[in-house]
Amino acid sequence: MPDFMQMLAPKGLPDFKPGNNLAVSIAQTLEQQNIRLQDGDILVIAHKAVSKCEGDVYRAEDIIPSDEARALAKEVNKDPRKVELILSQSSRIIRAIKRPGQDEGILIAQHKLGFICANAAVDESNADNGEMITLPKDPDASARGICSSLEQHFGCNLGVVISDTFGRPWRLGQVNVAVGLANVPAVVTQYGDKDAWGRELKVTAPAFADELAAASGLLMAKDGKCPVIIFRGLDWNPDSTTQASNILRPEKEDLFK
Repeated sequence: MPDFMQMLAPKGLPDFKPGNNLAVSIAQTLEQQNIRLQDGDILVIAHKAVSKCEGDVYRAEDIIPSDEARALAKEVNKDPRKVELILSQSSRIIRAIKRPGQDEGILIAQHKLGFICANAAVDESNADNGEMITLPKDPDASARGICSSLEQHFGCNLGVVISDTFGRPWRLGQVNVAVGLANVPAVVTQYGDKDAWGRELKVTAPAFADELAAASGLLMAKDGKCPVIIFRGLDWNPDSTTQASNILRPEKEDLFK
């Protein structure tokens, strides 16, 4: 294990619009700041930068809510157009909850990609007025495309994590988690290794991609316009088959159903 690592937060990235090339923008911004990516660097990228470039942005005025959306919106006091978008992103609604003293209730949904989160990850923060942003349609493919472009540009081997901000069961607050991966392993199993006292590890499996995503939040402020964080100096093994779904707990292991 390394004794230290670096986290770099490059400034100056543009406000992204549909059709922008995110990888090119990252490369140009890094070069302007005399930052050159190196072998083993991992970039954590906020999904909204990816989603905006890929056109996963929706205007409320363009959405016609269904009867189901209207009924659910009334139950949780949300805009029915937002609820319609949430339903379009979901495989199922798990909970619809009113919150005493709050303007809006909570919709907990299972996204079509398998993630369980509030509002199926539909979000209005860091979006223009009246706009809502969804996850990329295939975050793993997005991560691979960005990673490949940056590897070719800088001539080195890299990893990419696409992140989003989720709440956690049983704990307050939010942290960034991995929703798309390129080369970066989702989980690093340590079964059979020894701890510092020589005991064999039987269940230890650090969620490496989520640890990176969570750490990126320390430098990725909501108002900072800094959607890319570079990690340097970590010891990790690239995995060409990685995907974010590898971090999802199988439904048969759900102890709270």
